[in-house]
Amino acid sequence: MLDYKIIGGQVLDGTGADPVRADVGIAGERIAVIGDLGPAEAAAVIDAAGRCVAPGFIDAHSHSDAYLLIEPSAPSKLFQGITTEIVGNCGASAAPLADAAWLPSDWRDQTYPGAWRSVADYRRLLEQARPAPNVMLLIGHGKLRAWVMGYQARAATADERRAMARLLEQSMDEGGRGFSTGLIYPPGLFAAPGEFADLARVAARRDGIYTTHMRSEGKNLLEAIEETLAIARQTGVRLEISHLKTSGRNNWSKVEAALELIRRARAAGLDVAADRYPYTAGGTDLDVILPDWAQAGGRDAVLRRLRDPEERARLRQDMTASRLADDWKGVVIGSTAEVSFRGRPLPEVAQALGVDAIEAALRLMESDALKTSAFFFGMSEENMWKILAEPFVMLGSDASLRALQGPLSRDFPHPRAYGAFPRFLRAALDGKTVALPEAIRKMTSLPADHFRLKGRGRVVVGAYADLVVFDPNTVTDVATFAAPHALAQGIECVMVNGVLTLDQNGLTDRRAGRIL
Repeated sequence: MLDYKIIGGQVLDGTGADPVRADVGIAGERIAVIGDLGPAEAAAVIDAAGRCVAPGFIDAHSHSDAYLLIEPSAPSKLFQGITTEIVGNCGASAAPLADAAWLPSDWRDQTYPGAWRSVADYRRLLEQARPAPNVMLLIGHGKLRAWVMGYQARAATADERRAMARLLEQSMDEGGRGFSTGLIYPPGLFAAPGEFADLARVAARRDGIYTTHMRSEGKNLLEAIEETLAIARQTGVRLEISHLKTSGRNNWSKVEAALELIRRARAAGLDVAADRYPYTAGGTDLDVILPDWAQAGGRDAVLRRLRDPEERARLRQDMTASRLADDWKGVVIGSTAEVSFRGRPLPEVAQALGVDAIEAALRLMESDALKTSAFFFGMSEENMWKILAEPFVMLGSDASLRALQGPLSRDFPHPRAYGAFPRFLRAALDGKTVALPEAIRKMTSLPADHFRLKGRGRVVVGAYADLVVFDPNTVTDVATFAAPHALAQGIECVMVNGVLTLDQNGLTDRRAGRIL
């Protein structure tokens, strides 16, 4: 007898093939049978008539690491149909953690169910939390570097590089599946490429992956791609380029050259792919606008510079020289203690404060103790769809999970935290991007194969029953930059490892995610 029978749906198997009308039977944690299951007995029946049935979506670029300990039901992700999150991106994993003060800004000041230092510690807490989605752990280079040498603004010595490599080995032995870099964030921005190559060799020996937020996504985009590909060539590591984009109007013309570099690398045998979210604004901490020298020493050192009149004057001078006045128009404030500034362009905030944009930004960073976030508008919609259409580009939200209630409802996130996957589905259904079967592939089998998630990403007999049922007529994102806390619509059922985690009534409070 089957545990579940999903009947009457159009099955998109995740391979890019056209949908087929079929029933899907689940026994235990696996898909047991696909076909006409009319006479088959099942403990529960899900009527999917007029609906699409697909593999559960895989968020190839998530930042939910610490938040899964706070809200393991992951509502903003489940309502998008996400059944697996790949966390630890941009060099900023939850572990290994030398000092809790070095957690990313939006993770600080939260209350967690316990303390951790090693990946093994964090993994134990995560398993005890029983997350709803599956979770794959990446190890952040920023955490490795901070553990070994803090936030020093210099190249690592040979001994320090060896220590980082040993720590990565230990962290992968404890459950990490690769490592990530965030090269616009401290301490990663201080590192030389050889440091990453050492770690890439460790990952490659364990069939791990290297994911990177590159050193530039704008002016020096092509050089950054070349730097990244060179590491893969030297080490043979599997490579994922995070949130591939052409940022800044002056750089929009580089999109074809950027894609061609990756195409040629793939044709030459490199195992390289990329991910992207379907929005023309990114989102991160506002302090990324500070010059590199100002980021040395960690959070307390940066705050001291902001409060020192001479250092602040130097900051203003460097920021004025490096950024055109018009650039500030594309910066919109996200999370900040001053609620009235949330969702407003930086020039508006500056006007309200009676200062220029640079001074307004510095004041927010100082008063918020570097916890201010911002949205950066500067991408071409045409380029966005062009990148998403590439066969090697998968979907990634670049977001932590959020909730409508509790501690994860109080900030002002990028709407992708609630809407990235349904937004892409809606675009496919409306003919704005690739056809629906290819869109599903980009969210399922493509990331499953590239990240070596065996038995996931396809609707086939024997696969894990990670499944999503959605209504093609209603599926859409609802969250906006003005009102980001809004659940997506049209995702009607989500199953993780054979357990119904979300149904038409909402979350079921049954959580069956695993550490992959």
